[in-house]
Amino acid sequence: MGSVVAELRATNINLRANLRQKTLIDSAAEVLGRNRTDFMLDAACREAEAILLDRCYFRLGKEEFQRFNDMLDNPPKSNPKLAKLLARKPSWEE
Repeated sequence: MGSVVAELRATNINLRANLRQKTLIDSAAEVLGRNRTDFMLDAACREAEAILLDRCYFRLGKEEFQRFNDMLDNPPKSNPKLAKLLARKPSWEE
């Protein structure tokens, strides 16, 4: 198992924090029974995913929205490029 952990954690991320921040992070990690690194990585990854997913929001005018809905209601029969795109893993999971 040690080699798997070493392989998964092959890159360092260095941070500087003030004492208040470190204490807050350590307290929260302790409440969850986790170590600081795991706690910080999970929190940072959740925030990163939320930011990337927020980029999916867009605004449309009334006519564009109707056209968009029409396209959703009548998807193309066969589209190999679309199938390839939908099968791709999100960049944050690669």
